[in-house]
Amino acid sequence: MRFLDRASDDWQLHEAGETPAPRRALLELQAWRALDAARRERLLQQAEVGLLLPNDIDVETLQPDLAHLRLLALQFPRWTDGRAYTQARLLRLRLRFPGEIRGVGQVLVDMVLPMARSGFDSAMLREDQDPRAARRALEFFPGHYQIDARRPLAPRAPAVFLPAR
Repeated sequence: MRFLDRASDDWQLHEAGETPAPRRALLELQAWRALDAARRERLLQQAEVGLLLPNDIDVETLQPDLAHLRLLALQFPRWTDGRAYTQARLLRLRLRFPGEIRGVGQVLVDMVLPMARSGFDSAMLREDQDPRAARRALEFFPGHYQIDARRPLAPRAPAVFLPAR
């Protein structure tokens, strides 16, 4: 998992009507949905496109758009609100989104392990959080018994039943 700050982030928040588009344009969901097909196509030709998603959106409604998107930034408005974990897991396992999933907002070091396990690739930590501590948090547990979005369990071999004697 990568940890970013505003200075190292090459995605720029983009208003849909602005021209030219930055090389990596991050749009809010309502701005993306307000674009007609021709304007979406023009934007996709000019830039890589990502969306900033609220954590109360049903990500399955994005399925027709996922093939065009390179980044989905999922918001944590409070550290106690974990709906973005579910969104990431659905995007990875059910919708098979191959692009980058990033956590933004109130992201604390304590959250990075469950974020990684639910499918996040990167996080923009809250400004008072230490990226070195976040990296250490990812290495604290060497293994897990449960499946996760990054390393699902291998399929089990079929059961073999022996005849009764």
